[in-house]
Amino acid sequence: MKNLIISTLFIAFSVNLSAKTVYQIDINDEIGSKMWIYTQRGMMEAKAKNADLILIRLNTYGGELNFADSIRTAFLNSEIPVVAFIDNNAASAGALISIACSRIYMRKGASIGAATVVNGADGAEMPDKYQSYMRSMMRSTAEAHGKTEDGHWRRDPLIAEAMVDSRIVVPEIDDSTKTLTFTTLEAMKYGYCEGQAENIKEVLQHENISDYDLIAFKPSFWDNAKGLLTSTVFRGILIMLIIGGIWFELQTPGIGFPLGLAICAAVLYFAPLYIGGLAAYWEIILFFVGLVLLILEIFVIPGFGIAGISGIILMFLGLVFSLLGNDNLNFEGVKTPQIGSAVGTVTGGLVLGLAVVIFIMWRMGGNGIFGRLALKTTQETDEGFIGVPTEQKTLIGTTGKAVTDLRPSGKVEIDGKIYDALADFGQFISNGSQVEVTNFSTAQIGVRIV
Repeated sequence: MKNLIISTLFIAFSVNLSAKTVYQIDINDEIGSKMWIYTQRGMMEAKAKNADLILIRLNTYGGELNFADSIRTAFLNSEIPVVAFIDNNAASAGALISIACSRIYMRKGASIGAATVVNGADGAEMPDKYQSYMRSMMRSTAEAHGKTEDGHWRRDPLIAEAMVDSRIVVPEIDDSTKTLTFTTLEAMKYGYCEGQAENIKEVLQHENISDYDLIAFKPSFWDNAKGLLTSTVFRGILIMLIIGGIWFELQTPGIGFPLGLAICAAVLYFAPLYIGGLAAYWEIILFFVGLVLLILEIFVIPGFGIAGISGIILMFLGLVFSLLGNDNLNFEGVKTPQIGSAVGTVTGGLVLGLAVVIFIMWRMGGNGIFGRLALKTTQETDEGFIGVPTEQKTLIGTTGKAVTDLRPSGKVEIDGKIYDALADFGQFISNGSQVEVTNFSTAQIGVRIV
């Protein structure tokens, strides 16, 4: 009996040792900061749990190229094999990510390809320099998988390029009249899919894994919050609030709500980037130095010159640099898509912020919610509202003497009180001369020599 128990435990322990650890990460949304955060965290957890395989479940129409490039690079450099399961769509940036995986499996009816770089605003194709970079990235990703023993590419780089550019001709596959997209069977035929699978279990069967522990990545609250705070759209909104808050604070006396809003927006902009190691302290300082220079130019230095222009440039650079993975002023590791995305995000936020400022200022003169921000009440003088003292009106016709030279303005004394006075017709009236008050205007009395 004792030997039976020992044998049973030994067998159970042996079976447990033979089980593979599979770590699953879902990329089922637009490729952006959130998906990049999920991927980073997931791969770190997979390594910590000594996973034997990382399984990427993909269903995406694409997204931002700079984040897709970061995910692609992480997969290519992963010490743990990365396998993709295309659970419907791997379009555009999703195709790039899929090709970076060691092996690809696709559901029946799924598709991969259509990786042309487009403008996120209207879907129009970007200029050729962006397409050229994407072609190069797709080609190099396919080439990274090497060749078979008979000298053929495991994944033909020309096919990868044809997924980007409709001008690329792939003999017997693509006649260059359309951007290439593969179905599951086509992808299997031309080496871009290792097999068809309808679920995770079938994928692992293709991988010859029958005994496994499947661990799925579960994002935390902070992962989702950080994903929101670092998203391109939200960053643009924060920049808009920073610019708008500073502008309206400069238009009002004292310190109030607009400045508080701008500071909160700046903290939300820089804090996640600093904590994540993307923004350095000197980049944040650069922004605030630029802000100080701009304030000095407006309130202290007359006109608008070097200080103001320098302030705007430093603020812009601080916002852009904080989005780039540069090492101080070394930008060798920063790729073109990252620079374009950073400049586009900051520029878009600035333009949107200025547009909102102009719109609100325009609407202040009318009715509605913005009209309430402006004081439109008329204070009539016949209701007792006055802007300056009017007692000088009663002095017309009285006489006094000049107590300073009037050239033509100066001071006169009437009934023991001193008043500002202006000599009629620009005359010169010397100190001590007798004068008569002839009129009153703009808080000054007009006088002439008696």
